[in-house]
Amino acid sequence: MRTDPLPDWVPARRRAIGDRIRAARTHRNLTQEGLAEAAGLDRKTVNRTEQGAHSPLLDHLLLIANALDVPLADLVRE
Repeated sequence: MRTDPLPDWVPARRRAIGDRIRAARTHRNLTQEGLAEAAGLDRKTVNRTEQGAHSPLLDHLLLIANALDVPLADLVRE
């Protein structure tokens, strides 16, 4: 388990992934609630992921990408 603080680029990249999820969601005219329902997740999970507030599970990212009908790589690319 990691005990030292994360480098600054880690939360910055989490926020960038959240921004891409939000952009794809709004492009499809979905609310966070709509995306959560389509992905089988809680709206709070979608919100925290979009905000970059926590490290999302890979499974959640896969479910979100599937619900948005975009490749996972499009959401996590640099």
